[in-house]
Amino acid sequence: MKLDGRIATITGGTRGIGRGIAEAFLREGATVVLNGRDPEKGARALAELDAGDRASFVAGDVTSRADVERLVAGTVERHGRIDVLVNNAGGASAPAPLAETTDEEWDLVMRWNLYSTFWATRAALPHMTARGHGRIINVSSVEGKHGKPVLAPYVAAKHAVNGLTKAVAREVGEAGVTVNAICPGLVVTDIIRETGPVAAEGMGLTFDGLIDLYARESSIKRPNTTAEVAEVAVLLASDAGAGITGTAISVDGGTAAY
Repeated sequence: MKLDGRIATITGGTRGIGRGIAEAFLREGATVVLNGRDPEKGARALAELDAGDRASFVAGDVTSRADVERLVAGTVERHGRIDVLVNNAGGASAPAPLAETTDEEWDLVMRWNLYSTFWATRAALPHMTARGHGRIINVSSVEGKHGKPVLAPYVAAKHAVNGLTKAVAREVGEAGVTVNAICPGLVVTDIIRETGPVAAEGMGLTFDGLIDLYARESSIKRPNTTAEVAEVAVLLASDAGAGITGTAISVDGGTAAY
C-alpha cells in the first residue's frame, strides 16, 4: 500500500492512461478524484472501479480555467487536502502541416495540454507547499522529446510541459513538493483507436500501419501499456519517489534518444 491515505486528483481519469493510473493508485491505497468531460463516462468509470467512497468524479473541461480551478478546490473541500496531482488530460488535434494549422487549432491544443497543466499546478501548489508535501505528475509524451511531422502544436505543447515541469520543480523542491513528467510512447488507448484512423489517413497509412510504424521506432518493437505508465506514476507519487524531481521520464520502449 505505497499510497495509503493519499488524496490524488487525476485529470482525464475516466479512460486510457489516466484510468490506468487511477486503478494503480487505488490498488496502492489512495483515494482518487477523477476528472473528465462526460458525466456518463465518469459514472461508468466509478462503477467499474468499484472503490466506494475512495473514488469520485468531477465533470469538467480542462481547456476551461474555471473548471480546472473548481476541480482542485473541490478536492480540497471534500478531502481536506490534495497530496498528488496528475495532469493527464491532453491530446492532439487533427494532423496537419504547420502552414495549414489555424490559430484556433493551435490554441485548442495549447489549452488542452499546456494551459491545463499550468492552471491545475498553480491551483494545487499553495495547498501542497503549506503542508510541506506534494507530488505533481505531468503526463507528457515522447513527442515532448523529439518531433513528428503534422503534429507541430502537440509537439510544441509537450516540450513546453517538460520545461514547465523542470522550472516548477526548482521553485518548490525545498517545500517538499516534487514535480515530474512521464513521457509515454505509443499506448493504444481508446482515444488512439478513435483518432488514429484519421491521423493514419493524413499520413497515407492504415491504422494498423500507423501502429506498426510507431512500434518499430522503439527498442521493444511494440506499444507500451497503460500499466507500464501507471507503475511509474505510483513510484513518483510514493515516498520512494521523494528524491526524484524535475525529470521527464520516458516510458516509451526506448523510442526517445534521451
